[in-house]
Amino acid sequence: MFINNDDNMSAHFFLHREERFEYAPFDREMAFYESICVGDMELVRLYAKPLFSDGCGTLSRDPVRNIKYHFVVSTALIARVCIGSGLSPEESYSISDVYIMKADECSTVEGVRELHWQMIEAYTERMHRLKGSTVFSKRIICAMEYISEHLHDRVCIEDAAECLKITPAYLSRLFRTETGVTFTEYVHRRKIEEATGLLRYSEYSDLEISSIMGFSSQSYFIKIFKKFTGMTPSEYKKKYRIPDMKPPVWNTEKK
Repeated sequence: MFINNDDNMSAHFFLHREERFEYAPFDREMAFYESICVGDMELVRLYAKPLFSDGCGTLSRDPVRNIKYHFVVSTALIARVCIGSGLSPEESYSISDVYIMKADECSTVEGVRELHWQMIEAYTERMHRLKGSTVFSKRIICAMEYISEHLHDRVCIEDAAECLKITPAYLSRLFRTETGVTFTEYVHRRKIEEATGLLRYSEYSDLEISSIMGFSSQSYFIKIFKKFTGMTPSEYKKKYRIPDMKPPVWNTEKK
């Protein structure tokens, strides 16, 4: 029997609209993975949301099977982003295998939820040891959250300081003291980290990525990109791009 996949997808989208379902914001999800990769448990707790809560779709009508599917996806993603941040593939995949097998043995939603958090803590602890990460003050955590939420805008220290209700000069000194880099350097590093993902997994041009990431011009984007990676965006894409990947949908038009 022929199954019309387009009709199935249309029905799926219709149900999501009717239920007013919204996936978790992409920026916040990326910030969550970043917090694991730097080994900062406080940031992880700030960004983490329980598995199979708002922002997670339905992969199975059976609640336990559904949450197990999400567990596997989450574990696989975390394993790979940690490898990309320096954890050895052997260790990362070993952790992944152990926790996925444990999840397979769980018989309740609550059991899988608890295991999910244990898995996150295990990866964060190993990345903490690997990176030698420090625990930042609440203000710096809030500043980092502000940056993550505005990565696609032109982030400036004045706006961040106003959000935190402190002066730009004080935020600048505090940020440099705690992180070892300036506010602007941190913003640029976070933007370039996300830009490398777009270069690897999408068909966007340098100009489009420059606009998506909120750079003032394509030339400035190329200059900053080369500063952090040692190569131009075109060179990076030629070397690292993953073929046959569909790009995410972005609105590249600036208001």
